[in-house]
Amino acid sequence: MKNYDLTIIGSGPGGYVAAIKAAQLGLKTAIVEKEAIGGVCLNWGCIPTKALLNSAKVFKNFNDAKSFGIDVEKDSFSVNFKAMMQRKNKIVKKLTGGVSYLFKKNNVDVFDGEATVKDNHTVMVGSEILKSKKLILATGASPATPPIKGLKEGLKTGFVVTSKGILDLKDQPKNLTIIGGGVIGIEFATIFSTLGTEVTILEREDDILLGVDQEIKDMFKKALKKAKIKFLTNANVEKIAKDSLTYKTGDQEETLKSDKVLLSAGMQPNMKGLEALDLETEKGFVKTDHFMRTNVKDVYAIGDMNGNYMLAHVASKEGVIAVEHIKGSDHKMDYTKVPSGIYTFPEIAQVGLTEQEAKDQGLDIKISTFPITANGKALAENQSIGMVKMIAKKKYGEIIGVHILSDSATELISEAVLGMNLETTALDIAQAIHPHPTLSEMLHETAHGIVDKPIHI
Repeated sequence: MKNYDLTIIGSGPGGYVAAIKAAQLGLKTAIVEKEAIGGVCLNWGCIPTKALLNSAKVFKNFNDAKSFGIDVEKDSFSVNFKAMMQRKNKIVKKLTGGVSYLFKKNNVDVFDGEATVKDNHTVMVGSEILKSKKLILATGASPATPPIKGLKEGLKTGFVVTSKGILDLKDQPKNLTIIGGGVIGIEFATIFSTLGTEVTILEREDDILLGVDQEIKDMFKKALKKAKIKFLTNANVEKIAKDSLTYKTGDQEETLKSDKVLLSAGMQPNMKGLEALDLETEKGFVKTDHFMRTNVKDVYAIGDMNGNYMLAHVASKEGVIAVEHIKGSDHKMDYTKVPSGIYTFPEIAQVGLTEQEAKDQGLDIKISTFPITANGKALAENQSIGMVKMIAKKKYGEIIGVHILSDSATELISEAVLGMNLETTALDIAQAIHPHPTLSEMLHETAHGIVDKPIHI
């Protein structure tokens, strides 16, 4: 038996950040991982998908070379899918190795194996018993399996793959059907369609990318169509066969043949081994308070398993909040200014309220938009679809939402996040000198639009 101040189950972005922070604050810390250090994000999510997206972007730039004044013969380059996958694996290995090194340097004890929680202070890993004053659960989530006829059989044969399985494909599919028009589905659609795969997205709701500002989304759909990505809404998948699936839109039933089907229809928390805790759940996810505490004394839950925001950076922040609370801090988790990004071509990034959410709350708002086609740097980069949208309270001009559709949108959004954390007004951003020529000038222009009028339109 080994004794600890804190035991963490799961080493994803929530778990490993919490472990390092806890060790830095003087807590004797153990972390348990049943698969790979770094969790889904580093091994099968954020990092590998971005590696593939960047490979796809290079390929896209070769295809678009003529528009930049560079003559490239179309037959002189091609996708080397195996090499792309090898590059992805190399990046993943380097990052996960880095996390293991940080554990070692911070004296975090790592236990490989599946954890079984006996009570709120006892965890078993194989024959090892860990006694701990506090527990942080960071077990993450796995793809949900909707009740579709033939789905389980399709997963067994490999015709249907999850977001994890698609990252281990040996060959590039000629046709890919994606069940689900959320962030994960859209990002994989971008990767494979850019590489030349024919992609069809089937979404059961009446729109894709729920939660994205409607004006931004409507413009983004133009980019999807330009990329020849087909997407069907109100499409319910009825059954999956050996090499095809059948779906319904209204009363019309269609059968679609495909090399592979990607299942991307939501997530469910990983709860195996936690049954003894009798955790309170809400909509299937573990319920937590602003300090990340569960209903069970001395037990915290962070990351995807609590379902608040399924984002790596949120899990990391939740991990820090939980550890700091264990050490006596009263710093609460704030979900009102969480940035999110969708790594497509172009990218989508947002923070704060959408226009509809602001209206639903009855807020008196002012909205400013600025098109990407009026930005010099964007034109130099050959961008043609995109915009920045800013939402502010009319009385003082306090910014309550920023939405960006542009290359590098996920980098640009940080200015808005910092500004909103400091309760910045549009006037503050309008008065701040922005370097020229940069994409960040679009934020400057939208801020001018809140104060008065944009300069360059």
